[in-house]
Amino acid sequence: MKKISWSKLRIDYHKGMEALQQNTGALVFTVLSTVVVMAAVFCAVFFWVVKSPERVLVPNVVGQSLEDALLSMQVKELYPKISLRYSNSASEKGTILEQNPPASSIVKAGRRINLVVSRGVIVDRVGDYIGLKVDDVRTMLQTQFAGSAVQQIKLTDTPMYKADEAAAGTILEQDPPADTSVDGPVTVQLVVSSGPANETTIMPWLVGLSLNDALLMWSRYKVIYNFTSRLPEGDEQPGTIVKQRMATELSEDGTVPIYTTANVEIALPDKVVNNNVYGIFETTLPKYAYALRVSLDVQVPQKDGSFDGYNLITMNHTGGQLTIPYAVPRYSVLVLSVQGKEVSRFTVQ
Repeated sequence: MKKISWSKLRIDYHKGMEALQQNTGALVFTVLSTVVVMAAVFCAVFFWVVKSPERVLVPNVVGQSLEDALLSMQVKELYPKISLRYSNSASEKGTILEQNPPASSIVKAGRRINLVVSRGVIVDRVGDYIGLKVDDVRTMLQTQFAGSAVQQIKLTDTPMYKADEAAAGTILEQDPPADTSVDGPVTVQLVVSSGPANETTIMPWLVGLSLNDALLMWSRYKVIYNFTSRLPEGDEQPGTIVKQRMATELSEDGTVPIYTTANVEIALPDKVVNNNVYGIFETTLPKYAYALRVSLDVQVPQKDGSFDGYNLITMNHTGGQLTIPYAVPRYSVLVLSVQGKEVSRFTVQ
């Protein structure tokens, strides 16, 4: 690359300036050209500034009605983008819950502002729950308010119970009554049936039955069995019921009050028989005002790591001590549920 001679450039520059000064026409042309270029640049900057969007202060519209909020934004030449959401009070319906950008932000005119507008509460009146099952209504209300910060309508945790011909768990009375307007959280007080006062049932005799047959019989009657175990003796088959003792004597017609308890003894081996492990699932449930649906499911592990499930027994139970005999493959998982909700699980070793 050829080296630049700075001394030569200085000489050429000075010669050029001297020539320009001697040539008046060229000097005038150069000055005028410079002025025109500067004027053009000034005008371009001026029009860019004038035509650029004006910057404005975002107003605070939270708590305003939608109509007032739109007017406030129109003055600032801002445009809304509206979304709807349920809120916790019926009085908030139609008002602005949130805005983005927030108040006092500086933005360009014409900017879209996100507004969240209240749709009011999900349910604005108390429903008619009389005749429905209390657990079904509780689940329904939890589902209705699943997306809300506050459950506007809920049932009292401990209803009043009284004997009635209606099935146990049926709602007999409610306060406040149906169609009451809701403007804030409401707790509905209930009177619930605990079932007929003098209902009776047959107490099945389980002695001699196999484990599976005994569980099947239990599931068909409103009784409670408490199981204990001992090792098989003589020619007793593993899993056979060997003794039953009534906690209450049978009436003259051979019946007992529903959910009467009987103590049952079952012969269970202490080793694996036909690939099954024998035992008794034991737990203590809360005491219930009326019998709830209790189920014990079995999840059997497969070679591919999945589980094959089946139901061992489903019965009605009033809570307290619960014992259920089982014969399942090793490492099976026993899952106990009350009213369809899992409450415990146990892995058989």
